[in-house]
Amino acid sequence: MTVWDVSLHKRLRHGASHFELDVQLRCELPRVVLYGPSGAGKTQTLRMIAGISRPDAGHVRIAGRELFDQASGRCLSPQDRRLGCVFQDYALFPHLTVRQNIAFGLHRSWRNPRRVARDPRVERWIEQCRLQAVAGHCPHQLSGGQRQRTALARALVNEPSALLLDEPFAALDKGLRQRLREELLELQVTLQLPLLLITHDDEDLRCLAQTVVQIEGGRVSDDALISPPLHPRARPQVRPQGL
Repeated sequence: MTVWDVSLHKRLRHGASHFELDVQLRCELPRVVLYGPSGAGKTQTLRMIAGISRPDAGHVRIAGRELFDQASGRCLSPQDRRLGCVFQDYALFPHLTVRQNIAFGLHRSWRNPRRVARDPRVERWIEQCRLQAVAGHCPHQLSGGQRQRTALARALVNEPSALLLDEPFAALDKGLRQRLREELLELQVTLQLPLLLITHDDEDLRCLAQTVVQIEGGRVSDDALISPPLHPRARPQVRPQGL
């Protein structure tokens, strides 16, 4: 079964300048890495898959679910797409504890999340991400790795259909990055969850990628990208033009 079937076209304007994004991706393997330099269009691609930004044309289908199709007019809201997202800055609420930040993904309509009783789904991910010792702490009291795990737990608590990550390890030191890559790989293999990761770090793709899509200047590059994986379960397959 095709896991990722993405065709996106968007023209972005800023004053007199413009940027043309045209990305095609189709593959059967669940772990995809979008790889390329800053400004290549990787984050814009993720935003359109997530429904945060709307393409001018194209479609987004993940594991058989059609999330967007310009031709038919179908465009699910970000909430209805059921995609877990983790961004580079983690986007945690500074006034909420780890437990409350994770629970916010389940109860977005809370007026006062501090008063809501514990939810077993939240407790499951606190344990899964090894956050028991800091569940009552606020983000400023956490290490970089603990903030990353909190953001990941919040993305997973709703049982998403796929996971999107935008440079999730960029702010971490080298040793911690490698440890969290291994944890993410183990989690993805256990859950069998489609995963799309944005990076410009060679080590991310070597550890996590099954399919590598190299983006330059808003387009999938024709250049072959050969990187031996660090982990035996990560076997990169380069897909020029995403096909």
